[in-house]
Amino acid sequence: MAESQVRTLLLVCALMLMTSCMVKPTVLTTGEVQNRVTADREMLSHDYEPITRPINLYEAMARALRYNLDAKVKAMQAALAHQQLNVSNYALLPQLAANAGYDGRNNFSASAGRSLVTGRQLLEPFTSMDKNIFTGNLALSWDILDFGLSYVRAKQAGDNMLIAEEEKRRIAVRLLQEVRSAYWRSVSAERLLPQIQALDSMVGKALSQAQVIYDKKLQTPLSPLNYRRDMLNIQREVQKLYRELVTAKFQLAALMGLPPGSQFQVEQLSSQETDPIVNLNIEVLEKQALVFRPELRTIDYQKRINAKEAKATLLELFPSMKLQFGGYYNSNSFLLYQNWLNYAAQISWNLLGVFRVPAKYKAVEAHGKVLEAQSMALTMTIITEIHVGAAQFLLAKDELNNAKQYRETQHAITEHTKNLWLTNSTNDLTLMREKMNHILAEARLDVAQAGTESAYATLRAAVGEEAVPPAIEGQDIAALTDAVRRLWEPTISTDIGQIEKEAAHASLVAR
Repeated sequence: MAESQVRTLLLVCALMLMTSCMVKPTVLTTGEVQNRVTADREMLSHDYEPITRPINLYEAMARALRYNLDAKVKAMQAALAHQQLNVSNYALLPQLAANAGYDGRNNFSASAGRSLVTGRQLLEPFTSMDKNIFTGNLALSWDILDFGLSYVRAKQAGDNMLIAEEEKRRIAVRLLQEVRSAYWRSVSAERLLPQIQALDSMVGKALSQAQVIYDKKLQTPLSPLNYRRDMLNIQREVQKLYRELVTAKFQLAALMGLPPGSQFQVEQLSSQETDPIVNLNIEVLEKQALVFRPELRTIDYQKRINAKEAKATLLELFPSMKLQFGGYYNSNSFLLYQNWLNYAAQISWNLLGVFRVPAKYKAVEAHGKVLEAQSMALTMTIITEIHVGAAQFLLAKDELNNAKQYRETQHAITEHTKNLWLTNSTNDLTLMREKMNHILAEARLDVAQAGTESAYATLRAAVGEEAVPPAIEGQDIAALTDAVRRLWEPTISTDIGQIEKEAAHASLVAR
């Protein structure tokens, strides 16, 4: 075979080998997608304690903390930060490397010598190496500069872990706020939706009767028209309430992580049993929020990370010193010593790195100024949230009191109208209108109660006080419910001395 043919054959074989190694994208099959869908749906209901009785508020909170998927994601991110801290701690250790090798050839590694003056060969070919050689070593090495940088990075990883914990707490507090709001709307929905549907049917009948009276001119035209206007206003209120309440249980189920389509009941409480009393003191609440809000603590940790970055930048100015110690083995029979210990020290310094440090210092300083600005902006936002939350809570309380008075007044009007109807002093349409107004007053009272509870939860979240039990995974739903109840039953703290003590403790921890 000619040399050109051999080359062509080798080239074709090489091209075929390269083509066979190319990676081709593979589209997911329908079966693979279906398997993923099935597995995801099974995971939604996996390890979920069944609901055997009507759910109260604190059980709803406990189930949300345990099963809500967003809260689980934050918990996993916090666990990941813990593992990253462990990895950073292991980076502080010196390197201990074990190596083994084999080197072989089909002939001896031989050599000879030649004179540079005469050009004649001085020695016969000789070798000082076996054909097959086994080597091995166990070496310990430690870079002092890398140790210092690794220590700083480990401290930064610890702060990142604490940031993840604060983010986990922030999400949990907001989650409980949403659960409290959705729970009380669900309570109102279970109690009111049947009445609202009946009320809507009554309004339809009343409108039909008023239309008949108007068409047949049984009364003066203005009377049935005014009645129709009142009925249409009631119908508009009914439809508005229905829109607000009809999705409440779906939202609560999603917050609790219930599998789609799960049926459950919420525990019914009278409005007298749930009346959160908060002794509002704006100055105290502001101080408490500035101490406990996780967003501000997150910025505090970011400031510590930035300060450590300045230390790391300073360490990069120093030369790197590497120490090494190890034991070595070589099976070459020509060696006088086949086993030996080796120790070494090496210093290296990147001289051009000096020009990079000022730029990095400026970047660190700029980041510090950004964090300070963020802290100030967030402080103002939090103080504003406290004022807005307190105002909303007071307004909600006023609306609740007005709704109670309105309900009591409407109840008296309905009873008086019923007595007039019994004595034929008023007509059927007037009695029906007052009965509908009475049902609507009950509905408004329930909605006002739900609004008060939602405003209370919003204020608790704005204050940032501890509202989540420390240990969640290790408790069943009953134990977690009791823990949540102990945290949420007391009113918002207004003990300035206690807040100052906790602020001082938080400052010591930060230092």
